[in-house]
Amino acid sequence: MKLANIHEAENNLSQLIEYALQGEEVIISQAGKPLVKLVRYSPAATPRTPGFWAGKVKMADDFDVTPNEIINAFLGD
Repeated sequence: MKLANIHEAENNLSQLIEYALQGEEVIISQAGKPLVKLVRYSPAATPRTPGFWAGKVKMADDFDVTPNEIINAFLGD
């Protein structure tokens, strides 16, 4: 894993990209706190198909009904 601060990343982006292309993770930080991770892009193995879960998931009729006792607890009643 390669660590770099923002200033180093600005000045050496091409080199950091090369690290990522070789499979190494690059962590970019600011003031010693990790902010982002630069990794090699890899497309999904198989494209996602809309509707894959159709007919496989069932939802209760009252799924979006919140009981009054829960509402009252939030309101402090």
